[in-house]
Amino acid sequence: MVIGVLFIYSSGVSSTGVIFSSEYVKQIVWVGTGIILLFVIGLSDYTRFRDWSLYIYGFFILLLIITLVLGKRVNGARSWLGLLSYGIGIQPSEFAKMGTIFLLGNWLSSNRERAQSLSVFLIAFGIVLLPMLLILVQPDLGTALVYFPIFIVMTYVSGTKRRYVLFVLLTVGLLALFSVILFWRQSAAVTQTPLTASVFQRDFLKYLLLATAAVLAVSVIGLYFVKRRYFYWIVYGFSSLFLSILGTLAATVVLKQYQVMRLIAFIDPQIDPRGSGWNIIQSVTAVGSGGFWGKGFLHGTQSHYRYLPQQSTDFIFSIFSEEWGFIGGLLLFALFLIIFVRGLRIVANAKDPFAVNVGAGIIGMIFFHFIVNVGMAMGIMPITGIPLTFLSYGGSSLWTALIGVGVLINIHHRRYS
Repeated sequence: MVIGVLFIYSSGVSSTGVIFSSEYVKQIVWVGTGIILLFVIGLSDYTRFRDWSLYIYGFFILLLIITLVLGKRVNGARSWLGLLSYGIGIQPSEFAKMGTIFLLGNWLSSNRERAQSLSVFLIAFGIVLLPMLLILVQPDLGTALVYFPIFIVMTYVSGTKRRYVLFVLLTVGLLALFSVILFWRQSAAVTQTPLTASVFQRDFLKYLLLATAAVLAVSVIGLYFVKRRYFYWIVYGFSSLFLSILGTLAATVVLKQYQVMRLIAFIDPQIDPRGSGWNIIQSVTAVGSGGFWGKGFLHGTQSHYRYLPQQSTDFIFSIFSEEWGFIGGLLLFALFLIIFVRGLRIVANAKDPFAVNVGAGIIGMIFFHFIVNVGMAMGIMPITGIPLTFLSYGGSSLWTALIGVGVLINIHHRRYS
C-alpha cells in the first residue's frame, strides 16, 4: 500500500514537476482507515460472518439494485453511490464480493456431505450469478468477471465434482473465444476472406445454435432410453457448446461498443492505435521503457506527459514498471507471492470448512485482480478495468481487499478453536 501511495503521487505529477492531483492524499486516508478496518475484522470472530451471511449478501444485492436506479455514472458505468462531487462515494459491486464469498462459503460448508450433488453446485452458481448479472447491467464487465474465479476456486476446494468445474471453465473459455473472434471479424479494419465472410457471423451462429440444440436433444433422448455412457459425454460437450454460443449471441446485445473495441484491440492494437488500442500501446511502451533498473522515481515519461489514461487506477503497474523497471517488478511479484503463499497456508491449516471455503475465495479474488491487471498492463490480457489490489487508487477496492485480509488473519488466529 505504501508503494501504491508513492505511485499514485507520481501519477499526479506533470512533466514540469507540478502536482495537479491530490489523489494520493485521499489514498493515504483510505489506507489508514482500511488498516483500522483490517484489525477490527481480524480481532473479531469470523463465524459471525457465517451466521449473518444471508443478510450481508441480501444487503449488498439491495445496494446493487439501488445503484442501477440512483447510482452515479463514472467512466460509462453506473457503479457508484454517494456524493461524488464532494469526493464521497462507494462502489457496492466491490463490497458485494465479500458478501458473495460469505454466503457461498456458508452454503458449500453446510452441504459438504452433498458436495458432489449437481443441485448444490447449481445453487452455488446461482448465488454468484445474481450479483454478476446486476453488475453487468451497470455495465461493469471487469468487476463482474472477478466473481467467476471466486466461484471456481470455492467450489473446487469444497469437493465439487471436477467435471462440473471443468464444464464451467470450458463453457466460459469457448464463450470468450467465440466472442473475441466474432467481434474481431466484424471489425472494418480486418481483411475479409471468403471463409471469414461466412463464418462467425451472427446468422451463422444462430444456425449453429439450432444444430447444436438438435444434437443435444437427440443425445438427451438417447441417454434417457439407452443409458449408454457415451451419450452422457455427448450431452456434456454439446451443452457446453450450446451455452457458449448462446452467451456469444447475448454478448452482441449486452456489450457496449467501447467494450467490443477493447476486445478487438486486444488482438491487434494497431487496428485503432489512436482509439481503443491507445491504452495497450502506451502501457506496453511504458513497461518496456523501464528496462532493467527503471528510469527512477518521478522520472517516468509516459505518465508525466499524460500518455497513459487512468494511470492511477487501471495502469498503475505501467507507471511502476517504467520508474522501477524489471527489478521493481520482481519486488512487487515477490510481495504478492508472500501474500498468496501465506494465504494458502492459512487455508491449508484451517479446520473449519467455512473458513477453508471463504479463505480460498479471498485468495482467488486477490489473485485474479493481480494476474488480470498486470497482464492488462503488459498487453497479454484484454483491458477490463480491474484495479491492482493494494496499489490502485480507490477506497472501495482497497477496503474490500483489507476486509478479506482481515478475515484471513482471523481464520489463522482461530485455527485451533
